[in-house]
Amino acid sequence: MSGSELLTEISDEGWAVLRLNRPERLNTLSVSLRKALVAAVALLEADPAVRVLILTGTGRAFSAGLEVSEWDSAGAAAAGAWLHDPVAALRGFSGPVIGAINGLCVTGGLELALACDLLVAAQGARFADTHSRVGLLPGWGGSVRLAERIGMARATEMAVTARFLSDQEALDWGLINHLVPPEALLPTALDLARQSLAAPAGGVEAYKALLRNGAGLPIDQALALERETAIALNSQVTAVEIQARIAALRGRG
Repeated sequence: MSGSELLTEISDEGWAVLRLNRPERLNTLSVSLRKALVAAVALLEADPAVRVLILTGTGRAFSAGLEVSEWDSAGAAAAGAWLHDPVAALRGFSGPVIGAINGLCVTGGLELALACDLLVAAQGARFADTHSRVGLLPGWGGSVRLAERIGMARATEMAVTARFLSDQEALDWGLINHLVPPEALLPTALDLARQSLAAPAGGVEAYKALLRNGAGLPIDQALALERETAIALNSQVTAVEIQARIAALRGRG
């Protein structure tokens, strides 16, 4: 599936790349782009051959956020933003979602990035949450996930100052996992995808779900969830399978 505002590449290796493609508008999230993204993620989630999703943008921006020119026409002002929620769509993908941040990543675009499990950024990328500057609040989970990602004090600084973080600050603060030269952005994301695809089908997805489901629980409940989930999953794996997988790991060094 491909379209003018969203480009899709599916590999027979098990990964897919979704590319926001409104470079003349800094990949702002128009209603039509959000619709296309929600539909594309649903199709990829339904395809058992696609286990890893990579999200990136074209041009000099990952995304500059909501398309403001559609604010009044989106339907009941802000309500239009909730109708086609790209963050909820990405959070519904069971495999790893890797954000390849190619440039500006601002406000709604930052919320989109925070929906990804791993973030790789190209040198020169910049990050900001400008909701407060324009008198709005995030509605796609940005306030929760930003604090979860970088801690309350740093999330508060980003929220109340609306200042731009440099690429190095984003790395130092733990907002992104890797900072690479622009030409290495997609290769690095693909390398991470291939590493996760080396795991048996279902294993990475189960571990991702365990991490997510346990994150907000009190420690005793999180430990109980881990034990319960591990007993259910681990009992399905034979010693022969474990030995073969260990041998494969050794072969990879």
